[in-house]
Order: sequence, then structure tokens, then C-alpha cells
Amino acid sequence: MASFLNITSPPFFSSRTSLSPSPPPTLTAQLTQFKGWCWKLKCMPSSGPSQETDSEPPETAPSPSNSASLLSSSSVSTYNWCAGLGGVGFLETAYLTFLKLTNSDAFCPIGGGNCGDVLSSDYAVVFGVPLPLIGMISYGLVAALGLQWSGKKFPFGIEESNGRLLLLGCTTSMAVASGYFLYILSTKFSGTSCTYCLLSAFLSFSLFFITLKDFGLEEIQKFLGLQLCIASVVIFSLNTSYATLQRASSSVADINLEYFTTEITTPSSPFAISLARHLQSTGAKMYGAFWCSHCQEQKQMFGKEAAELLNYVECFPNGFRKGTKMIKACADAKLEGFPTWVINGQVLSGDQELSELAKVSGFKIEESNQPS
Repeated sequence: MASFLNITSPPFFSSRTSLSPSPPPTLTAQLTQFKGWCWKLKCMPSSGPSQETDSEPPETAPSPSNSASLLSSSSVSTYNWCAGLGGVGFLETAYLTFLKLTNSDAFCPIGGGNCGDVLSSDYAVVFGVPLPLIGMISYGLVAALGLQWSGKKFPFGIEESNGRLLLLGCTTSMAVASGYFLYILSTKFSGTSCTYCLLSAFLSFSLFFITLKDFGLEEIQKFLGLQLCIASVVIFSLNTSYATLQRASSSVADINLEYFTTEITTPSSPFAISLARHLQSTGAKMYGAFWCSHCQEQKQMFGKEAAELLNYVECFPNGFRKGTKMIKACADAKLEGFPTWVINGQVLSGDQELSELAKVSGFKIEESNQPS
């Protein structure tokens, strides 16, 4: 082994003259020096420091073009989501706007007629404007912006950064309003299930968080003040609208009438009975409400027996309280007051004399059946 090391070792490993003898190098040290010498001899380039061939390549920072590409694809995805969810919200609120303007009943898949109660309440109007109409405009704006900007088309010279900020402002106001309405629903309509209200809230919050995710933490902190201002304006406006409404209708808000019937005490004359039968045969209808005094007076004119023969339609069979709507038959008749007669397509408002009802209905008054 010693001769092998002497033969293959580099010259500087040979013995040298020394005043004091030094201990011979160990086998491990000689092998280490030998490997280092061979490495320098065979692998070291002519100039420059040596580098290992199996070393990992240095990490390179992403180029600005790659970062812009990632941001662009993320923004396009956000715009597509805004277009899709905004379109769903637009269709929902357009349907509710139609029901509100036509005073029609809302189809509520869950909760029965509770959706109609909320839609017909005073909270469905903000400063005289139907709330579904405001929602339709908001969802339509978000959907239009998302659809336009998903194709990288920014009209009016709007830059993409400003477009993202505009979307954030819109969705922030919608989310704040939805949160406010959920509070109204839980406090003013306790026990009421409104499917359309919950769907609109889900869409608004989804749009807000989808828009917010494109902003970094520093950007969110930068625009936090703007978001708080938008939220304050929305809450202040809604509070002002509903406070004015509550002051105007405070007396009506306390009304809660259970349905009741009033006994007819007057007897019916032969003429009244004959007229009632004639009105029934011609399909004439009398629309009224259980709490309407004029309706009771009209029935008293006919008397007990004749009043039971009339085609009377009660518009509030389940009682009356604030926000209660008339039944569909009364709503379709477009009544303006009680009682209302509809005879052969002719509408008569208010209580009528029996002779007038006979004349309009074409009832022939015989001498023996003259009205008393």
C-alpha cells in the first residue's frame, strides 16, 4: 500500500528534508489529497473556478411577461364568473320586478306564500323605487361589465386596473345591501322563508369574494377606506328610506286583524231573494273584506236569506296585517275599494241600492216584487 501511494501520489507528497522528523501521513489523509489532485488535474478548466457538473441550476425569477400572463388569465376567469352570476341575478330580479309592477303573486318553491308577503311589503321599496328594479340594474351592470371585459374590451379608455376597481365597488355595495336585507328578513319577518332573498344574497356575496380575490393584501389595505365609504353610504341610504316609511305608516304597522264574520240580522224581502237568485244565475260577484263596514251594510240590504245566495268573494280570508295581500281572485279583478260589484263585465264600486243592481243586471221588476 505504501509503494502504491508513493507511485501515484503527486510530487508534493514525496518525503522532504526536515530538521525534525514529522509523522507519516495517515492512509485516509493521503487518499483525500489524492482525490483532490486528480480532480484538479482532469476536471479543472483552463481558467475560472471549478464547478461541479451535478450542481443544481440557479433559480430564476419569473419574467414580467409571465406575471402579466398569470394576472391576465386570473382576471379573465373573474370576469367570466361575474358575467355568469350577474346574469343569473339579472334574470331573478327581472322576474321579481315584473311581479312587483303587475302586483302578481310570486311562485315560492319553499315557504308557500311568504315570498309574496316580503315582495308586497313596504321594505320592497326604496325611496319609491321597487327594490327588485334596483337589483336588476345592479346585476345587469355587473354582468355587462364582466361579459365585455372577459373579451379584453375596455370601452371609454378604461384601464384594466380601473375596471377591477369599478367591479369591486359595485359588488361591495351589493354585498352590504344584501347583508342589510338579511337583517331585515330575520327581524321584521321572523319565521318567514324567502327563497329569492336568500338566492340574491348568495349571488351578491359570491360576486364580492370573487372580485376581491384578484386583489393582493396591499391593494385590499389600500382600498379598504373606499369600501368602508361605500358601505356607509348604502346603509345610511337604506336607513333613511325605511325610517321615513316607518314614520308614515306607524299606525298601520300595528294592525293585526284575525278573520271574523258578522251576523246578518235583517230579514229578506221576496224581491231581495229573487234579485239575489238572479245575480247568482248571471255570475255577478260581490268582492269585499270582513272588516269593511260598507260590505256589511250591503249584505244587510239583502237580508239574511238573500245574502247567503250571493256570489260573495272574501279578499282576506286569513285575516289582515301589514303586508298581507288579497287573494288572487281579488287581485286579478284590480279592485279599488270595497265593496265592488262585477256584473256582466261592468264594475260598480261601493254599496249599491237593490234597484240599481236590478237595473244593471237586467232583472225585471214585477209589480208584486217591487223593492221596499
